[in-house]
Amino acid sequence: METIRFPKDFLFGTATSAAQLEGAAREEGKGLSIWDTFARIPGNIADGSTPENACDLYHRYEEDLDLAQRMNLNSFRFSFSWPRILPEGKGKVNQKGLDYYKRFIDGLWKRNMIPNATIYHWDLPYELERLGGWLNRDVADWFGEYASLLYREFGDAVPMWATVNEPIATYVGYALGGFAPGFRLEKYGRQANHHILLAHGEAIRRFRQENLKESKAGIVVDIWQHYPLRPDNDRDCEIARLENEKTFRSYLNPVLKGCYRQELLQYMEEKDCMPVIKDGDMERIRQPLDFFGLNCYNRVLDCAEPEAVPDRKKNGGNFMENGTEYYPRAVYEAVEMLRKEYQLAIPVYITENGTCNCGEQVQDGGRIRDTQRIEYLRGNLYWIARAMEEGADIRGYYVWSLLDNWEWCAGFESRFGLVHVDFDTQERLVKDSGKWYAQVAGSGEMDWKEGEE
Repeated sequence: METIRFPKDFLFGTATSAAQLEGAAREEGKGLSIWDTFARIPGNIADGSTPENACDLYHRYEEDLDLAQRMNLNSFRFSFSWPRILPEGKGKVNQKGLDYYKRFIDGLWKRNMIPNATIYHWDLPYELERLGGWLNRDVADWFGEYASLLYREFGDAVPMWATVNEPIATYVGYALGGFAPGFRLEKYGRQANHHILLAHGEAIRRFRQENLKESKAGIVVDIWQHYPLRPDNDRDCEIARLENEKTFRSYLNPVLKGCYRQELLQYMEEKDCMPVIKDGDMERIRQPLDFFGLNCYNRVLDCAEPEAVPDRKKNGGNFMENGTEYYPRAVYEAVEMLRKEYQLAIPVYITENGTCNCGEQVQDGGRIRDTQRIEYLRGNLYWIARAMEEGADIRGYYVWSLLDNWEWCAGFESRFGLVHVDFDTQERLVKDSGKWYAQVAGSGEMDWKEGEE
């Protein structure tokens, strides 16, 4: 048994988002988001639920911040709701929305938690969607105006700003129909992708204009690296390479290198889904960043003949009860890829990492055992520590999520929280994983047994 120790200034937190927690979807001047409307269409959400109430954080934030404080968290990642602040996406400001976030951020500082804010976590104002949403090039300027408002209102109180969380969610919403607003056209997805990257660049440019010397700005990208299920199979390898280009590299390359790579450009030409790219766009997108937010949950194995491997559990790897592979090395490999292929030389924060539905059940006495979540988190923290030992500049780790919440198209069926939520009564119960994480966050240390990786 060895003890892994993290630096004293390492941030231990949880990640959350407005649409998944706040509720109060139509209270105190808030406008509708694309998720408010998308969720009301039958069949879009697994359990038919909507984010109307979610976890009611809007009214219960003091209670939930107390919970986070008792868990020894020294940072808290949250997002602003664009339609709560600008009900029509632009123009008139909802003062009650601003006041709520002022109270929320004050509550974090009073509990000695560093605010880590996300400007956009998927909840585009519905009124902007009516104007074309992410397909309308003007959205980059609308987003810039929204970002400038936030910087002016909260710049002195928020030291960490992420422009966009997981831009691929916008692609999914416009190309695959799985997320709001529910379009299913590859050309739409690629154009929306390009516009959200322009919006990111515009938000960083405006951040520099505000001269917020005590704050840092970056972006959050999720990296699920694709690997060939059969490394000696050329077709499997080809699929994995292209999938990596179509997914996370379609953000990393413009943001960090100022280009789309040839493989992606060729794909978009062949599939007739090339976005409109104007002169100067790549310079606008490629803005200097202060940090990089990495969301990492797992890897993906690709096979050209999936019917030939009906049960991937028979093809190596450890699998959890929820059906996902236990492969905590994925976070290490993502960090190494960023360092080696992109020469990333800015601090990295693991801004999301977690797993769902670990067999947790409320037992007599209110105890909730979720042993596999503890194993998952421990394994990921081990590989993060390994990367740091080898020179990676990783400054913090945020578990997804503090609470069981409204998980987009999964509704309330996927439970990712360190804290169990009864969605009928809104009662909170800290799971075993939450108690374990509280010990790690409080001590900055974690026990590790040889062979667990």
